[in-house]
Amino acid sequence: MQAALNAYTSNNGLVIRYTGSFDFSTISDACTQWQLPAGAIVEIKNKHNITIEGADGSSANFGLAIKADATNIVIRNMTIGLLPGSIDAIGIEGQGGKFPGQIWIDHNTLFSSLKECAGAGDLEFDGLVDNKAGAHHITYSYNHLHDHHKAGLIGSSDSDISDRFITYHHNVYENVGSRLPLQRGGYTHLYNNLYSGVLASGANIRMGGFSLIEANHFENAKNPVTSRDSSAIGFWELRNNNIRSPADFSTFGITWVASGSSPSRDASDWVSTATFPVSIPYAYTAQEPACVKQKLAAVAGAGKALATLNCN
Repeated sequence: MQAALNAYTSNNGLVIRYTGSFDFSTISDACTQWQLPAGAIVEIKNKHNITIEGADGSSANFGLAIKADATNIVIRNMTIGLLPGSIDAIGIEGQGGKFPGQIWIDHNTLFSSLKECAGAGDLEFDGLVDNKAGAHHITYSYNHLHDHHKAGLIGSSDSDISDRFITYHHNVYENVGSRLPLQRGGYTHLYNNLYSGVLASGANIRMGGFSLIEANHFENAKNPVTSRDSSAIGFWELRNNNIRSPADFSTFGITWVASGSSPSRDASDWVSTATFPVSIPYAYTAQEPACVKQKLAAVAGAGKALATLNCN
């Protein structure tokens, strides 16, 4: 795959179909896997108009990195898990003053393990979908992210707060720790996602960022919408989620543990803290959260024929 990417020097379009496989059952101890040296990463750097698509039944034990001036990149139908060492499953990062953008991450299955490894804290594995250093105009759709501590961040530090625009829709987050996402600055639209089994915190909006959190289904989730662990808080508009008021918390298993950081703000009153300040530039239909709960898992992730949610 890397050789094909290196050989591609035009902008005419390149489609790579990945048919390889990896037997995850050969990894008997996730902690041993995490302690290995950082494994292989396929790099898309300063390239344009590229699609990487996994064949049904394929699986990978390497990461994908989109870097610098890479634009119009699609990654879909990949299964990536239990990566050796501390590397991202799919990482998007600006470099040398150049910023990747117009990126679509669709129908992938990404995972590691929630096993606690001695001396690792909650950093046994790196992110599943991290974007930083100016990466912008990204859509994450119909992915299944599961069994992982820190799923996805936006911005590598509190100083990485550019006006990025990122959409997360129809993703399933299952048995995950936090960072759904961790957002520093910028603007996100989170709609029709299923958050099931959130162990520490969900959408953590920080450093003046804004998020429109719309028509999602939250269940068995701790601190599902919060702002903590940065030098400035962020803001959210809550619109038509399955949680309508604090009276719904017990029904859906929503719990809160106050942050020890300052400043911080939790959505424990389930009240919007701001009106989303930018217009949504695309047409979309936000489906009912009850349908998201009932049907989304059947169409999210790899090997689902790129199906989409039908609530009719």
